Amino acid sequence: MRRCHSGHGPRRLLHVSRTILERRLVDISAHLKRLRADIAVAEEQLRFLEEEADEARLRALVSETPIADVEAGATRRHADALAKYRDDLEGTIAHLVREQDSLLDRMTAYLPST
Repeated sequence: MRRCHSGHGPRRLLHVSRTILERRLVDISAHLKRLRADIAVAEEQLRFLEEEADEARLRALVSETPIADVEAGATRRHADALAKYRDDLEGTIAHLVREQDSLLDRMTAYLPST
């Protein structure tokens, strides 16, 4: 069995660990970029659906027909589902930002002290 020299083992381990951290940071950054684009689209769609749901509710109040009530309810459910999706995206983004901060804190341990 081959033994590592005391001067090379920990230094190599630090380099590998730093490389893994850097790769994870790049992955998180790319994921955050995609999620932020997705949330921008979801928010735009949600604004539209919220307006549609409000208009459908008003039409249902004015027409007082069962079909208008059904349409208003369906539109509201779509808007609520999209709002939940947007909230889930926000939660995922918050989680990834916390993970990114943690990784950056760990990276500072690899910086030479001055």
